[in-house]
Amino acid sequence: MKRLPRQFFARPTKLVARELLGKVLVRKIGNKKLSGMIVETEAYVGPHDLACHASKGKTERTKVMFESAGTWYIYFIYGMYHCLNIVTEAKDYPSAVLIRALEPLENIESSTNGPAKLCRALKIDRRLNSTSAISKSSKLYIEDREIAIPKNKIISAKRIGVDYAGKWKNKPLRFYIKENKFVSKR
Repeated sequence: MKRLPRQFFARPTKLVARELLGKVLVRKIGNKKLSGMIVETEAYVGPHDLACHASKGKTERTKVMFESAGTWYIYFIYGMYHCLNIVTEAKDYPSAVLIRALEPLENIESSTNGPAKLCRALKIDRRLNSTSAISKSSKLYIEDREIAIPKNKIISAKRIGVDYAGKWKNKPLRFYIKENKFVSKR
């Protein structure tokens, strides 16, 4: 069980999104460890991607996307839900991967088939925004437990909920594990 290093995230976002499948998201709360295998992601590939929050430039909300790869970007939507993203690529190039769903492994008792449910189950909120996923002291990080997902089990599809993104709404930038019961039903 090895934490993913910055080099893993400092690569093309689409590749990171695909290769996060099978990795394990870990959340430490006191002495308790919650974890789940990542089974669904979405890539947001930079300022030209009209579905990417940074497509409108650097704002108070999106400035974290301009930080170094391996930084958490957690935002609040609809006045009630949090969404968890990991910053990718080079510093000052705003791109990230949304972690959409987990298959529970340790101490997760509620559903994680959707980004809001995932954050609720792991008690993730904006207090973790802009923190490091690669620091040894991080309370939220991703491990490689050497779970191999066969290439024929990885599906790419259009992202969910980005109908406003023009030609970008149909780009196959969502990745998920075929027939996994924790993947969003869309």
